[in-house]
Amino acid sequence: MKAPASRPYRGVFPVVPTAFDEHGALDLASQKRCVDFMIDAGSTGLCILANFSEQFVLSDEERNVLTETILRHVDGRVPVIVTTTHFGTRVCAERCRRAQDAGAAMVMVMPPYHGATLRVPEQQIYEFYAALSKAIDIPIMIQDAPVSGTVLSAAFLARMATEIEHVRYFKIETPGAANKLRELIRLGGAAIEGPWDGEEAITLLPDLEAGATGAMTGGGYPDGIRQIMDAWQAGRRDDAAAAYARWLPLINYENRQGGILTAKVLMKEGGVIACDAPRHPFPAMHPATRQGLLGTARRLDPLVLRWGR
Repeated sequence: MKAPASRPYRGVFPVVPTAFDEHGALDLASQKRCVDFMIDAGSTGLCILANFSEQFVLSDEERNVLTETILRHVDGRVPVIVTTTHFGTRVCAERCRRAQDAGAAMVMVMPPYHGATLRVPEQQIYEFYAALSKAIDIPIMIQDAPVSGTVLSAAFLARMATEIEHVRYFKIETPGAANKLRELIRLGGAAIEGPWDGEEAITLLPDLEAGATGAMTGGGYPDGIRQIMDAWQAGRRDDAAAAYARWLPLINYENRQGGILTAKVLMKEGGVIACDAPRHPFPAMHPATRQGLLGTARRLDPLVLRWGR
């Protein structure tokens, strides 16, 4: 396997959707085409097994199959982040070790939570990430997202970054993300190797202004997000703002309407994957939402609608 890009990791690392066939089984041929498209579309790196990958409907064996298949297929073309979230410290540490052994460049982990009510205090969260750090030698990204129902203050995140060896990256998706990123960078200094934007890039421009160096978005249009990121990183702030304004209707449609299935609907329309269905019981996208999404995308002509045709 080829060596991944060197650290610090920056740029556009979209989430890879999981491809199923019409019966709900893994479709590994479509999965590989999905990965090839996302790399061709300019992804700096990839993230697998995240919430936008429908990780919550996958068995442990399927997680292992997808990890091995995707990392082998990527073959070092870009770095790959593997999401290893689990409530149990021992289980999560084992997932992290498996990901590292398979060639992951990084793992992404949410704080321990289960359902709507099970959370743990800060001390146990600290011990959780410390145990993961001892289990592996690659960086850990903490995903700070509302779905966990866990409040992670900038001060607590900065403390973990300065005290826990491999906690170095942070995907901030909470309300007021830009202010939190700014405070995290101020408090953590050089220990904050990767302050990243998330949530489908809906707050990308203010997050970049706050100091974000990476964006983890949906997987449907990395070429569009690259236009924003490349201009910003080159110091062309007005061009970045113009690109953000141009792509914002599609970003907003994904964030507020299409959600998790957005990338798969776009990929199916463009011939990248064979089926865009989720796995039951997750509901399919409403036909009217699908029509609105595709209409919005066609006005921008993203590569996804042309790649497989």
